[in-house]
Amino acid sequence: MQNADFKIIGVFYNFMKFILASASPRRKEILLNAGYKFTVVPSCYNEKICNMEYSEELVENCAFQKALEVKNRLKNGSLIVSADTVVVIENKILGKPSNEAEAFDMLSKLSGATHFVATSICILDNYNIVKGIESTKVIFRDVSSFEIKNYIKKNMPYDKAGSYGIQDKDFDFVKKIEGNIDNVIGFPMTLFKRLSKEIFNNFSV
Repeated sequence: MQNADFKIIGVFYNFMKFILASASPRRKEILLNAGYKFTVVPSCYNEKICNMEYSEELVENCAFQKALEVKNRLKNGSLIVSADTVVVIENKILGKPSNEAEAFDMLSKLSGATHFVATSICILDNYNIVKGIESTKVIFRDVSSFEIKNYIKKNMPYDKAGSYGIQDKDFDFVKKIEGNIDNVIGFPMTLFKRLSKEIFNNFSV
């Protein structure tokens, strides 16, 4: 058997059980529902991009750095999958709020406005790096201060970019979505499948 054939078998095995470099319960749920087997090893990389000017390269690099941190820590040749999600309004990135006041300010900015959510996924192993990004437009209705405060109190969205989770049961701020809702939740499966095929094809050439 040729070395290339061993690589193909190896990547197939790794895709059966890869490392998810994320502590996000939403990403974990999406992948489990899709039938994937994986181990969660949250990345310790701390991206500091809140309020920065948005660029695809910036978000893609955050996803890559998350995967790289876990790869360097484990040192076992595992296939690493990471993701980074940002909320962008007026070309400024809204990250995760650190307290109630920040969450209130973010949601107040989004009220009655159009923003977009961008998620980058990176797949990394010893031989290849593939990454991509997907965006979804989201339009909020006008939301009162009372509604915002009530949502924050009930849901404590301090682990969510933009201070909201579109999947939350009592979240009704959205007027319209143009694009993939999985992307807004934090893990677009269409992008993941495309990148998975791309990295697999890299082994077979």
